[in-house]
Amino acid sequence: MPMQQWRELADRLAARIESGEFHPGARMPTTLELMAEGESKPSVERAYRDLVERGLVVRKPRVGTVVRSRVRVRVPLSRYGAVLRPDGDKGPWETAAAGVGLGGSVVPLAVGHIDAPAEIAVLLGLEPGTLVVRRARHALIDEEVVQTQEAFYPADVAEACGLDQLGKVVGGVLGAMTACGLGPESADEKVTARMPTKAEADELGMGERVPVLCVERVVRGRGGRVLEVLRVVGAADRVELHYDELPMTGGVM
Repeated sequence: MPMQQWRELADRLAARIESGEFHPGARMPTTLELMAEGESKPSVERAYRDLVERGLVVRKPRVGTVVRSRVRVRVPLSRYGAVLRPDGDKGPWETAAAGVGLGGSVVPLAVGHIDAPAEIAVLLGLEPGTLVVRRARHALIDEEVVQTQEAFYPADVAEACGLDQLGKVVGGVLGAMTACGLGPESADEKVTARMPTKAEADELGMGERVPVLCVERVVRGRGGRVLEVLRVVGAADRVELHYDELPMTGGVM
């Protein structure tokens, strides 16, 4: 199978996707349909593998090859102020998704007490091996996993706010902390980018050539106590982080 043949086919199919001829969720031509147009079976199969790796399409059992949605969620820095009310019904992810007209949701996967790994213990200001609560969850857009999230809490914080139980936290974790009197006051965020592992690409339903954004959030309460360490891994082509209206102070460089 000449490389040029499958590459040209992959590029033609990609161009049809980018032009909007095939919209997100649309079924792509089958192998038999493309073979009827003169393409070879090996070329079609290799071209589709390439499009999967690029993150343009996904393979779905009993459906076929469909165009992967790449509609972005705009996640503003100001999202936290809107979710600190204890009576709110949306957390930061759901608020950001709703802001661009998308159906965002958070699905809890696992909750449990663990001995704090050394790196997490340092961030929480605890001794390594101290008992903490770990929560794992998925952030979805219209039933598609866009982010994996892993959060760690001092055991007493989690127990006081009901974060040690499996189940959705209505209104989000920050609202729950406010409701139980802990009052989150500041958060540090670190954002990096890298290529995904195969396991991450599979979990996010995308190709291994799509970068991921990694966000580490450290939330502090009164007196500077760390209440939460959150680590997020998400598809870089599904999320935009916006840091608007930052103060510009100091001398001119």
